Amino acid sequence: MLNHAEASEQFIQDAERTTWHDETLWFVRSKRDKASKVIPEWEDLREHASRIKDHVLVNLGQYLVEFEAKAKANGIHVHWAKDAEEHNQIVYELVAKHGSKALVKSKSMLTEECHLNSFLTKKGVEVVDTDLGERIVQFRDEVPSHIVLPAIHLKKEDVGETFHQHLGTPKGNKDPQFLTEAARQHLRGYFLAADVAITGVNFAVAETGEFVVCTNEGNADMGAHLAKVHIACMGIEKLIPKRKDLGVFLRLLARSATGQLITTYSSHFAKPREGQEMHIVLVDNGRTRQLARPEFRNSLKCIRCAACFNTCPVYRRSGGHSYHQPVAGPIGSILAPNFDKKSNVDLPFASTLCGSCTNVCPVKINIHEQLWFWRQDLMKDGLAPAGKSLSMQGMAWVLSHPKIYRLAGAMGRFVVKNLPFLVNNSLNPWAKQREMPEAPKESFQSWYQSRKS
Repeated sequence: MLNHAEASEQFIQDAERTTWHDETLWFVRSKRDKASKVIPEWEDLREHASRIKDHVLVNLGQYLVEFEAKAKANGIHVHWAKDAEEHNQIVYELVAKHGSKALVKSKSMLTEECHLNSFLTKKGVEVVDTDLGERIVQFRDEVPSHIVLPAIHLKKEDVGETFHQHLGTPKGNKDPQFLTEAARQHLRGYFLAADVAITGVNFAVAETGEFVVCTNEGNADMGAHLAKVHIACMGIEKLIPKRKDLGVFLRLLARSATGQLITTYSSHFAKPREGQEMHIVLVDNGRTRQLARPEFRNSLKCIRCAACFNTCPVYRRSGGHSYHQPVAGPIGSILAPNFDKKSNVDLPFASTLCGSCTNVCPVKINIHEQLWFWRQDLMKDGLAPAGKSLSMQGMAWVLSHPKIYRLAGAMGRFVVKNLPFLVNNSLNPWAKQREMPEAPKESFQSWYQSRKS
């Protein structure tokens, strides 16, 4: 597996695509800014949402018990999973119980986190992703590169070629309307035939035992309303206390995600229809571990809007697949080390720490600060690459000795000015795709001393 820096280097080799990816996501970020300014109380909403989430995290156990009791009273079967393996096994047993060999699934980042698709496929169950972007990347045997726009790394030409290979559409046809209609016709049969539908959960209401699924395509509704069995998969942090709180989060979610005023479908599921089974799987998978760490607890407030993706200069120019995790971007770089520090040690360093992610987060997660906290944690545990650790130790020694620091500065200026080939080469990562700056005539310290005298 490539680390973030190596994967990013591959992504940016296609300069045209990199620029297009960057500009497209910035366009979405700009839409978010315009949509937020329509609401005079936008900052008050962010603050209110943040406090609601803080309250839930402090009282999570209480609200989980309340939600379970209300959901069961509504006729929903409630299951508990401590980790991804247990979640997958619960879902498989429910599918196997009904003898189903195929199911339809709407977008769910939790099932991506748990690698449910590959697990069920190995068990002989066909999983059909019904979100258009998810279906495209599923055809291509890829994972989503973005949690809201799963196929944002692809152009319409790529989609046309993918559909030509898998759906038999005319080669070279890249008309979005035609391709969308082809996908609709392709998926309709699966919707009608499937006995089991899986959805994610955007919000679960402790007060009523209901859960809410937000989509723009209506595929979650189609699957859930036609299937005999509806399985909803939910991380335990998705709870909110009362139904009235939805008024806060639904106004924030779509505006932050895509610049829409609200998602096209905000569907409430409170109880199964007559003759239907409804199940909800509540998943921990490291969340209580994150909850127990005060410096990282805030990350559990995330409502998966991806606003931090769309504003992040690193994500926009390195692509989602460079993060080698189901949840990419700044928030993913906080969540991933909680699952496995060693294999995700590179991700907290994939950031400029500019703070733009924190500024746009609808629930005020201090994302850039948590990235910095993870860097300290990983370095303290000795998990950083040896080269990084040695260079930091060397830098600390130089900075601790003023005379050495001044000498090193003078030598550096001399080399950049007189022997530029020693720094403008492939051995210097900073020289890749850029030229080193022109050497200053004197150091800041000498300039300051002469000005002072």
